[in-house]
Amino acid sequence: MTVKNLPATSIARRRRLQHAWDVIAVLIERDLKVLYKRSLLGIGWALAGPLLQLLIFVLIFRRVLFVPVENYASFVFIGVLVWGWFHASLVQSTSLITNNRALVRQPGFPLALLPHVTVGVRLFHFALAIPFLAGLLWWQGVRPAWSWLSLPVLILAQFALTTGVAYPLAALNVRMRDTQHIVGVALQLLMYLTPIFYSLESVPEALRPWLCLNPMVFVIETWRSVLLRAQWPDPVVLGILAAFAGILLVAGRRAFVAQSHRFVEEL
Repeated sequence: MTVKNLPATSIARRRRLQHAWDVIAVLIERDLKVLYKRSLLGIGWALAGPLLQLLIFVLIFRRVLFVPVENYASFVFIGVLVWGWFHASLVQSTSLITNNRALVRQPGFPLALLPHVTVGVRLFHFALAIPFLAGLLWWQGVRPAWSWLSLPVLILAQFALTTGVAYPLAALNVRMRDTQHIVGVALQLLMYLTPIFYSLESVPEALRPWLCLNPMVFVIETWRSVLLRAQWPDPVVLGILAAFAGILLVAGRRAFVAQSHRFVEEL
């Protein structure tokens, strides 16, 4: 079917989607340029942070505390990258409205796209580190498996989950500027309750259900199962995670849009 034969509503929908994609791409490019403007290391900082964390965790927990986890460097690096994408996206999302006053005051600008931009920027950083993770896996004897084909689904689920949380945080920070500080502290504490540098099996069994209230536990554990153990994602866990992320995304976007008409006067 040609474009001419498509219904008018379908053509309009496709144009809106294409426009939204173009806006997101332009804003991601803009944010990346601003982020590394006049920086000697430039985009290399996107890799320096995770690699430094990897070095510290390996030295402390593998060499000093002797954590009994196979392929510990890859185990930790997966946790660092997956959590880092989530953490940085939420921290940055709290100020995405207050830092984009010009766009907020521009009539007709689709503000609901901004959280996607923030999460997309951090996804770009995440993607830059994937070749280093693949090299580390190969060095530790882990070879590619068919289960790796499920990674795009995991990325999409995490993108939806993170964006769903970013929406209300961005709106809330406009009215209560303490939100950005609270989120930073809360995420720092939550990091220690997420199995990034330790295994879930090392947690007392009575405490595991409490840790599993954090959806990032399932996300990180699924990444490790796919990459380290060549296991396909559990369809039940993945289905629950995708459903939760979808509900959170829809609800978060609605809350954001409902508050967006007050952003100009609040700024």
